[in-house]
Amino acid sequence: MNHPSGAAHYSPKTQQFLQRLGIQHPIFLAPMAGTSTPELAAAVSNAGGLGSLGLATSSVAQAQQAIQRTRELTSQPFNCNFFCHQPPQADPATEQAWITYMTPFFSALGGTAPHTLKPVNFTFIDNQPLLDMLLHEKPAVVSFHFGIPTPDAIRQLQQAGIILLACATSLAEAQIIQAAGLDAIVAQGIEAGGHRGMFNRDFDPAISTHDLVRLFTAHTHLPIIAAGGIMDGADIQQVLALGAYAAQLGTAFVICDESAANPTYRERLQDPTLQTTYITASISGRPARGLMSAWHSQVDRPERPALSSYSYMYDLAKQLNALATGQGNHDFAAYWAGSNVARIRNLNATDLMQTLIDELQSAIATRFDKT
Repeated sequence: MNHPSGAAHYSPKTQQFLQRLGIQHPIFLAPMAGTSTPELAAAVSNAGGLGSLGLATSSVAQAQQAIQRTRELTSQPFNCNFFCHQPPQADPATEQAWITYMTPFFSALGGTAPHTLKPVNFTFIDNQPLLDMLLHEKPAVVSFHFGIPTPDAIRQLQQAGIILLACATSLAEAQIIQAAGLDAIVAQGIEAGGHRGMFNRDFDPAISTHDLVRLFTAHTHLPIIAAGGIMDGADIQQVLALGAYAAQLGTAFVICDESAANPTYRERLQDPTLQTTYITASISGRPARGLMSAWHSQVDRPERPALSSYSYMYDLAKQLNALATGQGNHDFAAYWAGSNVARIRNLNATDLMQTLIDELQSAIATRFDKT
């Protein structure tokens, strides 16, 4: 069977979705807060994919600055991602239980545990200054993790011409996103690195990326972006064949020159002896997948306290890591990574994008030739 050439390899539905987004290839950069940079987002967008900024840890001013800096580096569309967890509520008793539990770790490093904790990540919900900034800047795409905004915020963003995505880890979440009128669903499989996107942190359906794509394709009508464990062009082709309109990759880009990952993070991601990932909620208060560290081996014990509100626990983890890192101890950092990290490649973002595009086109051509 003859197969088309170039971008025409993509299915009509993918082509239509790409045209709506204003991009050339069905490759999205995962919005990794703390790792993404304007330089990384711009490189992906300039190569024809959808770059992303992970802005959940940024103030309104910092987020605006990142958007403006990215616009200096690319004229192409990019995505801005925010967390949509319920505004955190202080729980002094549970927070104190965690402080007490973690005090020996601080003491072993010659430090003192904090007396109180504060949330360290922002939520988009009821954040009018953040909404106002986005309505002013009008990025092409805005995406959400841990939930969705209020109906009024959704309406205002869409009226401003912004395409809205949200992450789902279950069919129930996907149906909520669809009913709310958002434009597409990110299907985050259990393989994904970083924080799991569940709306309810205490219920993780733990469904694989491929199974989520098939589930959402069968029971929703919105475009699906597959996320989790995707590392190369063949992986992208597989999720497109299952019904996804595009694929989102995070771990694959972490060691690119343009990312903000520190040298230790980069080294550990490439160390064959460390390339097994686990999920823990002890770092931030929400489940997240990363390389084995002291959080998994020493903190995640049967006697650990009940989880405190996200992201109060993150404050405790960040303080402990700062203390440890100051002494050359890197065991208390969060090395977020997806389950297929062993296939990571040390390329800059432009070269990685071109490699992914070539691999994807080859995989699609091979599939056509077999039909």
